[in-house]
Amino acid sequence: MQPTTTSTAITDGIRITVTSRYLAEQSTPLAHRYVWAYTVRITNEGGSAAKLLSRHWIITDARGKIEEVKGPGVVGEQPHLAPGQSFQYTSGCMLATSRGAMRGTYQMVRDDGGGFDAEIATFALELPLTLN
Repeated sequence: MQPTTTSTAITDGIRITVTSRYLAEQSTPLAHRYVWAYTVRITNEGGSAAKLLSRHWIITDARGKIEEVKGPGVVGEQPHLAPGQSFQYTSGCMLATSRGAMRGTYQMVRDDGGGFDAEIATFALELPLTLN
């Protein structure tokens, strides 16, 4: 099954929805440079607060090359989400191929100290379809 450009996963009450879009104005296909933006919305649908500590992305290009990105927080922040709260941000990804996919996890911790990995379901990095 092909991944879609939008994905949603819910782990322990944390809903993560991601939408990607191709940035033609920042891409240079002749130089094998393809750029996408992706917008992530993290919503706490659970009954207790949670804080995002770190991220782990797995990025796969059309040739099967895998790149892993790990680090603290997202866009320089470690959002703390009370029940019902959301946090949204946009970031980017560059590949040497015209398509690929991303997936991953956010390492979360509840106020009571319990930790868990919130799943980021696979979403596609694809060029938009055009009709000639």
